[in-house]
This record gives sequence, C-alpha cells and structure tokens, in this order.
Amino acid sequence: MIDWQLILLLCAFAFLAGFVDAIVGGGGLIQTPAALILLPNLPVATVIGSLKIPSFSGTAFAVVQYLKKVQVYWMQIAVMCAVAFGAAYSGSMLLSMVSNQYMKPIIFIVLCGVAIYTYTRKQFGQTKTKTLTPTQNWIRSITISLIIGFYDGFIGPGAGSFLVLAFIAVLGHDFLHASAHAKLVNLATNLGSILLFVLKGSIIWSIAIPMAVSNALGGILGARTAIAKGNQFIRIFFLLVVFGTLIRFGYDIFFK
Repeated sequence: MIDWQLILLLCAFAFLAGFVDAIVGGGGLIQTPAALILLPNLPVATVIGSLKIPSFSGTAFAVVQYLKKVQVYWMQIAVMCAVAFGAAYSGSMLLSMVSNQYMKPIIFIVLCGVAIYTYTRKQFGQTKTKTLTPTQNWIRSITISLIIGFYDGFIGPGAGSFLVLAFIAVLGHDFLHASAHAKLVNLATNLGSILLFVLKGSIIWSIAIPMAVSNALGGILGARTAIAKGNQFIRIFFLLVVFGTLIRFGYDIFFK
C-alpha cells in the first residue's frame, strides 16, 4: 500500500513536471528522478511505466491549450505522430531487453552543443526561418519522428526538448509553434510506450492516476503561461531545461 503522504509528494513533482513540460518539454527530468528516489523498492521498469500515464495526461491537456491559439499543420502532424508512435514502441521494447547506459555520453555531448548554439544565437526560434519544399518538409518530418520517437521510448529524458529543437532548427518554426507541434508528437511517443508497458503489466494505477491529474493541471498552467509570454520566455525556459538535462546526464556518466 502506498502512503498518502508519498502520493502527495509525487503529485507535487508531477505538477511541476507538467508545467515545465508544457512549455519546452523536459518534465521527465523532474518527475522521473523524484519517483525513482521516492519508490526505491519498485522495479525501475514499473516506475517508468507508471510515469508514462501522467506524462501523457499533462501533454494532452497542454495540447488543448495550444490548439486554442496556435495554427497546427494537421496532415504533417498526423503522419509524424503515426511514425513516432511506432518508433517509441520499438524503443521501449528494446529498452526491456538491453541497457541504454552506453548512449548517455553521446547524448551528453549533443546537449552541450545544443546549449551553446541556443545561448549564442539570440534570435534562434524567435521567428519562422525556413521555406522548405513539400518533399524536404516530409523527409525531415519523418526523420525527426523516427529518431526522436525511438529515443523517447529507449532513453526518454529530454525528448520533448529535442522535439522543440528539431521543429526550430530542422523545420524552421518559432518557439511557440515548435512547442505546440512538439506536444502533439510527444503525445504519440508517450502512447507508444504506454501500450508496451500496459501489455507487460508494468503500471501501478494507484500512483499513475493521481499523478496524472496533477501533471494535467501543471500542463494547463504551463501552456497558458507559454502562450501569454511568447517566444523569448520559451527560449529562456528551453535553455534552463537543456542545462538541467546536461546535469542529469553528467551525473549518470561521471558519478554513478
């Protein structure tokens, strides 16, 4: 039986994770370590599987807020979601068979580059910057969905931030539109992982459901804040989350 005080603490972390995730992704950096520390006697796969429910919930409610204010390219997003769903399912399946530890030094180096690039380019993500041909747009969109969808299922932390970055750097969106579209694709990656964890019976619903409500409330507030504050605010938040991800991976690589 899970103590109610522990549930309340997990819900507090879930709310904060939902708020951060709705703006630029990266809520898993808050929610996942907290749950692993607070639930040390549960298998890691069970904890991760249970956290996919609040992650999906928070993202879903954030999407509703974005859809009220941001134009969405539905055909492109529908294809990206379908591809990302399958890629995330495959990544989670691989995770259940092998360790992902050897990938973390590579991701750490990539994140260092992302942080430096975003910090030094003040106009990065402030306006739409690319005009792509339909063929270029589809090739890039599908490639993003495959790579980051698989990454989310296999490794996880920072996937939402990588999606935001990809929508800006590869597809030329501004931060606000990138955040909105990234949320929709992130829904699909979460759903792909959830399907696998449900089939494996790895979700504890007494933890997942209250955390899902808290994450959803955080997602609503975070999305409304991002919409109200605009691109410059989201850029600053993006940098904070990237640095947080760097610290997380750095700890895993150098101190574990």
